[in-house]
Amino acid sequence: MSGPGKGAGAEAGEFRGLPPLVLTCGDPSGIGPEIAVKARARLGAELPFFWLGDPRHLPPDTPHAEIATPAEAARVAPDLLPVLRHDFAATAPPGRPDPANAQGVVDAIARAVDLVQGGQALGLVTAPINKKALKDGAGFGFPGHTEYLAALAGVGRVVMMLACPGLRVVPATIHIPLSEVPGALTAELLEETIRITRDGLIRDFGVEAPRIAVAGLNPHAGEGGAMGHEDERMIRPLLARLRAMGMDLRGPLPADTMFHAAARAGYDAAVCAYHDQALIPIKTIDFAGGVNVTLGLPFVRTSPDHGTAYDIAGKGIADPASLLAALRMARQMGAARRM
Repeated sequence: MSGPGKGAGAEAGEFRGLPPLVLTCGDPSGIGPEIAVKARARLGAELPFFWLGDPRHLPPDTPHAEIATPAEAARVAPDLLPVLRHDFAATAPPGRPDPANAQGVVDAIARAVDLVQGGQALGLVTAPINKKALKDGAGFGFPGHTEYLAALAGVGRVVMMLACPGLRVVPATIHIPLSEVPGALTAELLEETIRITRDGLIRDFGVEAPRIAVAGLNPHAGEGGAMGHEDERMIRPLLARLRAMGMDLRGPLPADTMFHAAARAGYDAAVCAYHDQALIPIKTIDFAGGVNVTLGLPFVRTSPDHGTAYDIAGKGIADPASLLAALRMARQMGAARRM
Protein backbone atom coordinates (compact mmCIF):
# COMPACT_ATOMS: atom_id res chain seq x y z
CA MET A 1 0.00 0.00 0.00
CA SER A 2 1.25 3.47 -0.73
CA GLY A 3 1.95 6.08 1.93
CA PRO A 4 -0.94 7.42 3.96
CA GLY A 5 -1.32 10.54 1.85
CA LYS A 6 -1.92 14.11 2.89
CA GLY A 7 -4.87 13.34 5.14
CA ALA A 8 -3.17 10.69 7.23
CA GLY A 9 0.12 12.52 7.27
CA ALA A 10 -1.16 15.91 8.32
CA GLU A 11 1.23 17.84 10.49
CA ALA A 12 0.21 19.11 13.90
CA GLY A 13 -0.04 22.63 12.53
CA GLU A 14 -2.81 21.56 10.17
CA PHE A 15 -4.98 20.66 13.16
CA ARG A 16 -4.90 24.12 14.73
CA GLY A 17 -8.25 25.85 14.75
CA LEU A 18 -10.20 22.69 13.99
CA PRO A 19 -13.17 21.69 16.17
CA PRO A 20 -12.76 18.74 18.53
CA LEU A 21 -13.92 15.22 17.75
CA VAL A 22 -16.99 13.80 19.45
CA LEU A 23 -16.63 10.34 20.98
CA THR A 24 -19.94 8.66 21.74
CA CYS A 25 -20.25 6.53 24.86
CA GLY A 26 -21.50 3.42 23.06
CA ASP A 27 -22.90 0.72 25.33
CA PRO A 28 -22.14 2.12 28.80
CA SER A 29 -21.93 -1.40 30.27
CA GLY A 30 -19.14 -2.30 27.85
CA ILE A 31 -15.54 -1.14 27.72
CA GLY A 32 -16.36 2.13 25.93
CA PRO A 33 -16.24 4.40 29.00
CA GLU A 34 -12.97 3.02 30.35
CA ILE A 35 -11.10 3.11 27.04
CA ALA A 36 -12.30 6.70 26.58
CA VAL A 37 -10.64 7.60 29.88
CA LYS A 38 -7.47 5.74 28.89
CA ALA A 39 -7.40 7.48 25.51
CA ARG A 40 -7.63 10.91 27.14
CA ALA A 41 -4.82 9.98 29.54
CA ARG A 42 -2.63 8.93 26.61
CA LEU A 43 -3.46 11.84 24.32
CA GLY A 44 -3.90 14.76 26.72
CA ALA A 45 -4.10 17.96 24.71
CA GLU A 46 -2.46 16.34 21.67
CA LEU A 47 -5.80 15.52 20.08
CA PRO A 48 -8.88 17.40 21.30
CA PHE A 49 -12.02 15.32 21.72
CA PHE A 50 -14.94 15.19 24.11
CA TRP A 51 -16.97 12.28 25.42
CA LEU A 52 -20.73 12.33 24.94
CA GLY A 53 -22.44 10.33 27.66
CA ASP A 54 -23.66 10.09 31.23
CA PRO A 55 -20.90 10.89 33.76
CA ARG A 56 -22.33 8.22 36.07
CA HIS A 57 -21.16 5.59 33.57
CA LEU A 58 -17.50 6.54 33.74
CA PRO A 59 -15.17 4.44 35.92
CA PRO A 60 -15.27 5.54 39.58
CA ASP A 61 -13.22 8.65 40.39
CA THR A 62 -12.58 9.47 36.73
CA PRO A 63 -11.07 12.96 36.50
CA HIS A 64 -13.41 14.80 34.16
CA ALA A 65 -14.87 18.21 33.44
CA GLU A 66 -18.40 18.77 32.18
CA ILE A 67 -18.67 21.15 29.25
CA ALA A 68 -21.71 23.03 27.98
CA THR A 69 -20.61 23.21 24.34
CA PRO A 70 -18.08 21.30 22.21
CA ALA A 71 -15.97 24.44 21.82
CA GLU A 72 -15.14 24.30 25.53
CA ALA A 73 -13.33 20.97 25.12
CA ALA A 74 -10.14 22.67 23.96
CA ARG A 75 -9.95 24.63 27.21
CA VAL A 76 -10.21 21.61 29.52
CA ALA A 77 -7.01 20.66 31.35
CA PRO A 78 -5.16 17.76 29.65
CA ASP A 79 -5.55 15.50 32.68
CA LEU A 80 -9.36 15.78 32.63
CA LEU A 81 -11.80 14.09 30.25
CA PRO A 82 -14.12 16.68 28.66
CA VAL A 83 -17.69 15.40 29.03
CA LEU A 84 -20.74 16.73 27.21
CA ARG A 85 -23.45 15.41 29.49
CA HIS A 86 -26.11 13.15 28.04
CA ASP A 87 -28.26 11.69 30.80
CA PHE A 88 -29.37 8.06 30.65
CA ALA A 89 -32.27 6.37 32.41
CA ALA A 90 -30.17 4.11 34.62
CA THR A 91 -26.74 3.34 35.95
CA ALA A 92 -24.58 0.93 33.96
CA PRO A 93 -23.01 -1.96 35.87
CA PRO A 94 -20.02 -3.21 33.84
CA GLY A 95 -20.77 -6.30 31.81
CA ARG A 96 -24.54 -6.18 32.42
CA PRO A 97 -26.39 -4.12 29.79
CA ASP A 98 -29.60 -2.58 31.08
CA PRO A 99 -32.50 -2.37 28.58
CA ALA A 100 -33.44 0.94 30.22
CA ASN A 101 -30.29 2.47 28.73
CA ALA A 102 -30.85 1.31 25.17
CA GLN A 103 -32.72 4.41 24.03
CA GLY A 104 -30.04 6.61 25.58
CA VAL A 105 -27.40 4.90 23.45
CA VAL A 106 -29.42 5.47 20.30
CA ASP A 107 -30.18 9.10 21.20
CA ALA A 108 -26.53 9.85 21.98
CA ILE A 109 -25.52 8.70 18.50
CA ALA A 110 -28.17 10.91 16.90
CA ARG A 111 -27.10 13.89 19.01
CA ALA A 112 -23.46 13.38 18.01
CA VAL A 113 -24.43 13.32 14.33
CA ASP A 114 -26.25 16.63 14.80
CA LEU A 115 -23.11 18.13 16.35
CA VAL A 116 -20.91 16.95 13.48
CA GLN A 117 -23.31 18.03 10.78
CA GLY A 118 -23.68 21.39 12.51
CA GLY A 119 -19.93 21.96 12.39
CA GLN A 120 -19.42 21.82 16.17
CA ALA A 121 -17.36 18.64 15.92
CA LEU A 122 -14.78 17.73 13.30
CA GLY A 123 -15.79 14.09 13.11
CA LEU A 124 -17.57 11.29 14.90
CA VAL A 125 -15.84 8.41 16.70
CA THR A 126 -18.22 5.78 18.01
CA ALA A 127 -17.58 3.43 20.90
CA PRO A 128 -18.97 -0.11 20.44
CA ILE A 129 -22.65 -0.90 20.78
CA ASN A 130 -24.50 -4.18 21.20
CA LYS A 131 -27.12 -4.47 18.49
CA LYS A 132 -29.20 -7.09 20.31
CA ALA A 133 -29.30 -4.99 23.47
CA LEU A 134 -30.53 -2.01 21.46
CA LYS A 135 -33.11 -4.09 19.64
CA ASP A 136 -34.41 -5.61 22.86
CA GLY A 137 -34.45 -2.36 24.82
CA ALA A 138 -35.32 0.26 22.20
CA GLY A 139 -36.64 -1.60 19.18
CA PHE A 140 -33.52 -0.61 17.24
CA GLY A 141 -34.29 -1.59 13.65
CA PHE A 142 -30.86 -1.32 12.05
CA PRO A 143 -28.25 -4.05 11.54
CA GLY A 144 -25.65 -1.84 13.18
CA HIS A 145 -24.06 1.56 13.70
CA THR A 146 -23.24 2.05 10.03
CA GLU A 147 -26.76 1.63 8.73
CA TYR A 148 -28.17 3.90 11.45
CA LEU A 149 -25.65 6.62 10.61
CA ALA A 150 -26.51 6.35 6.92
CA ALA A 151 -30.20 6.79 7.77
CA LEU A 152 -29.50 9.81 9.97
CA ALA A 153 -27.44 11.36 7.17
CA GLY A 154 -30.01 10.57 4.50
CA VAL A 155 -27.52 8.49 2.51
CA GLY A 156 -28.67 5.41 0.65
CA ARG A 157 -25.38 3.54 0.39
CA VAL A 158 -22.22 3.62 2.46
CA VAL A 159 -19.13 1.43 2.55
CA MET A 160 -17.29 -0.11 5.48
CA MET A 161 -13.52 0.17 5.35
CA LEU A 162 -11.14 -1.41 7.84
CA ALA A 163 -7.82 0.41 7.97
CA CYS A 164 -4.44 0.21 9.66
CA PRO A 165 -1.07 1.66 8.65
CA GLY A 166 -0.27 -1.35 6.47
CA LEU A 167 -3.60 -2.09 4.80
CA ARG A 168 -7.04 -0.77 3.89
CA VAL A 169 -9.75 -3.29 3.04
CA VAL A 170 -13.38 -2.94 1.97
CA PRO A 171 -15.82 -5.89 1.94
CA ALA A 172 -18.42 -5.47 -0.78
CA THR A 173 -20.84 -7.72 1.11
CA ILE A 174 -20.73 -7.75 4.89
CA HIS A 175 -22.91 -9.51 7.44
CA ILE A 176 -24.60 -12.18 5.34
CA PRO A 177 -24.14 -15.95 5.20
CA LEU A 178 -21.40 -17.11 2.85
CA SER A 179 -23.99 -19.07 0.87
CA GLU A 180 -25.71 -15.79 -0.05
CA VAL A 181 -22.60 -13.93 -1.23
CA PRO A 182 -22.62 -15.04 -4.92
CA GLY A 183 -26.18 -13.80 -5.35
CA ALA A 184 -25.59 -10.55 -3.44
CA LEU A 185 -22.37 -9.64 -5.22
CA THR A 186 -23.83 -7.99 -8.31
CA ALA A 187 -22.02 -5.81 -10.82
CA GLU A 188 -24.01 -2.83 -9.57
CA LEU A 189 -23.04 -3.41 -5.95
CA LEU A 190 -19.39 -3.97 -6.76
CA GLU A 191 -19.19 -0.88 -8.98
CA GLU A 192 -20.82 1.29 -6.32
CA THR A 193 -18.43 -0.08 -3.69
CA ILE A 194 -15.41 0.65 -5.88
CA ARG A 195 -16.61 4.18 -6.65
CA ILE A 196 -17.31 5.05 -3.00
CA THR A 197 -13.94 3.59 -2.01
CA ARG A 198 -12.13 5.61 -4.67
CA ASP A 199 -13.88 8.84 -3.67
CA GLY A 200 -13.13 8.19 0.00
CA LEU A 201 -9.43 7.62 -0.65
CA ILE A 202 -9.25 10.97 -2.45
CA ARG A 203 -11.37 13.01 -0.03
CA ASP A 204 -10.51 11.46 3.32
CA PHE A 205 -7.01 10.05 2.88
CA GLY A 206 -5.42 12.49 0.44
CA VAL A 207 -4.64 9.80 -2.15
CA GLU A 208 -4.70 11.76 -5.38
CA ALA A 209 -4.77 8.80 -7.80
CA PRO A 210 -6.08 5.76 -5.93
CA ARG A 211 -4.93 2.29 -6.90
CA ILE A 212 -7.53 -0.31 -5.95
CA ALA A 213 -7.05 -4.06 -5.94
CA VAL A 214 -10.19 -6.15 -6.36
CA ALA A 215 -10.26 -9.70 -5.05
CA GLY A 216 -11.92 -12.47 -6.98
CA LEU A 217 -14.88 -14.26 -5.48
CA ASN A 218 -13.62 -17.77 -6.07
CA PRO A 219 -10.31 -19.51 -5.26
CA HIS A 220 -7.62 -18.40 -7.73
CA ALA A 221 -10.12 -15.79 -9.00
CA GLY A 222 -11.99 -18.61 -10.68
CA GLU A 223 -8.96 -19.88 -12.63
CA GLY A 224 -10.54 -19.14 -15.99
CA GLY A 225 -13.85 -20.71 -15.04
CA ALA A 226 -12.46 -23.93 -13.59
CA MET A 227 -13.43 -22.83 -10.06
CA GLY A 228 -16.53 -20.77 -10.65
CA HIS A 229 -17.74 -18.38 -13.33
CA GLU A 230 -18.48 -15.14 -11.44
CA ASP A 231 -14.98 -13.74 -11.83
CA GLU A 232 -14.90 -14.14 -15.62
CA ARG A 233 -18.51 -13.33 -16.34
CA MET A 234 -19.07 -10.40 -13.99
CA ILE A 235 -16.01 -9.06 -12.18
CA ARG A 236 -13.48 -8.99 -15.03
CA PRO A 237 -15.76 -7.18 -17.55
CA LEU A 238 -16.80 -4.67 -14.89
CA LEU A 239 -13.20 -3.83 -14.03
CA ALA A 240 -12.32 -3.49 -17.71
CA ARG A 241 -15.17 -1.02 -18.19
CA LEU A 242 -14.14 1.04 -15.15
CA ARG A 243 -10.51 1.06 -16.27
CA ALA A 244 -11.62 2.46 -19.60
CA MET A 245 -13.20 5.30 -17.61
CA GLY A 246 -9.85 6.13 -15.99
CA MET A 247 -9.85 4.12 -12.76
CA ASP A 248 -6.64 2.39 -11.67
CA LEU A 249 -7.91 -1.09 -10.82
CA ARG A 250 -6.12 -4.41 -10.45
CA GLY A 251 -7.94 -7.71 -10.60
CA PRO A 252 -9.80 -9.82 -10.14
CA LEU A 253 -6.92 -11.12 -8.04
CA PRO A 254 -6.59 -14.40 -6.16
CA ALA A 255 -7.27 -13.43 -2.55
CA ASP A 256 -4.62 -15.79 -1.19
CA THR A 257 -1.78 -13.89 -2.89
CA MET A 258 -2.79 -10.23 -2.54
CA PHE A 259 -2.08 -9.49 1.11
CA HIS A 260 1.63 -10.19 1.60
CA ALA A 261 3.87 -7.15 2.02
CA ALA A 262 5.07 -6.90 -1.58
CA ALA A 263 1.54 -7.17 -2.94
CA ARG A 264 0.17 -4.56 -0.53
CA ALA A 265 2.76 -2.08 -1.79
CA GLY A 266 0.99 -2.07 -5.14
CA TYR A 267 -2.37 -0.67 -4.09
CA ASP A 268 -4.00 1.85 -1.75
CA ALA A 269 -7.04 -0.25 -0.84
CA ALA A 270 -8.38 -3.73 -1.50
CA VAL A 271 -12.03 -4.35 -2.31
CA CYS A 272 -13.03 -7.85 -1.30
CA ALA A 273 -16.04 -9.99 -2.10
CA TYR A 274 -17.13 -10.87 1.43
CA HIS A 275 -16.56 -10.20 5.13
CA ASP A 276 -13.86 -12.70 6.09
CA GLN A 277 -11.93 -12.24 2.88
CA ALA A 278 -11.33 -8.64 3.97
CA LEU A 279 -11.18 -8.90 7.75
CA ILE A 280 -8.90 -11.90 8.21
CA PRO A 281 -5.85 -10.21 6.61
CA ILE A 282 -6.22 -6.90 8.44
CA LYS A 283 -6.82 -8.55 11.81
CA THR A 284 -3.78 -10.74 11.21
CA ILE A 285 -1.60 -7.75 10.33
CA ASP A 286 -2.79 -5.41 13.09
CA PHE A 287 -5.35 -6.98 15.42
CA ALA A 288 -5.27 -4.24 18.07
CA GLY A 289 -4.86 -1.20 15.84
CA GLY A 290 -7.47 -1.66 13.14
CA VAL A 291 -10.03 1.11 12.60
CA ASN A 292 -13.55 0.85 11.19
CA VAL A 293 -14.19 3.74 8.78
CA THR A 294 -17.51 4.53 7.13
CA LEU A 295 -17.06 5.90 3.61
CA GLY A 296 -19.85 7.71 1.77
CA LEU A 297 -21.19 9.74 4.70
CA PRO A 298 -21.24 13.56 4.54
CA PHE A 299 -19.13 13.57 7.72
CA VAL A 300 -16.16 11.65 9.11
CA ARG A 301 -16.92 8.55 11.15
CA THR A 302 -14.50 6.04 12.61
CA SER A 303 -14.78 3.39 15.29
CA PRO A 304 -12.49 0.96 17.07
CA ASP A 305 -12.58 -2.43 15.41
CA HIS A 306 -13.85 -4.42 18.38
CA GLY A 307 -17.02 -5.00 20.36
CA THR A 308 -18.34 -4.15 23.81
CA ALA A 309 -16.23 -6.85 25.52
CA TYR A 310 -18.66 -7.34 28.40
CA ASP A 311 -16.44 -10.10 29.79
CA ILE A 312 -13.67 -7.66 30.71
CA ALA A 313 -15.70 -4.46 31.23
CA GLY A 314 -14.93 -2.71 34.48
CA LYS A 315 -11.76 -4.69 35.13
CA GLY A 316 -9.41 -1.96 33.92
CA ILE A 317 -7.63 -4.23 31.45
CA ALA A 318 -9.23 -3.13 28.17
CA ASP A 319 -6.72 -2.10 25.52
CA PRO A 320 -7.41 1.40 24.09
CA ALA A 321 -5.13 0.89 21.05
CA SER A 322 -7.91 0.64 18.48
CA LEU A 323 -9.73 3.65 19.94
CA LEU A 324 -6.53 5.68 19.88
CA ALA A 325 -6.07 4.73 16.23
CA ALA A 326 -9.71 5.61 15.49
CA LEU A 327 -9.36 9.04 17.10
CA ARG A 328 -6.13 9.80 15.24
CA MET A 329 -7.57 8.63 11.93
CA ALA A 330 -10.74 10.68 12.39
CA ARG A 331 -8.66 13.77 13.11
CA GLN A 332 -6.54 13.20 10.02
CA MET A 333 -9.56 12.55 7.84
CA GLY A 334 -11.31 15.65 9.14
CA ALA A 335 -8.25 17.74 8.39
CA ALA A 336 -8.04 16.26 4.89
CA ARG A 337 -11.66 17.23 4.17
CA ARG A 338 -10.91 20.83 5.10
CA MET A 339 -7.74 21.20 3.04
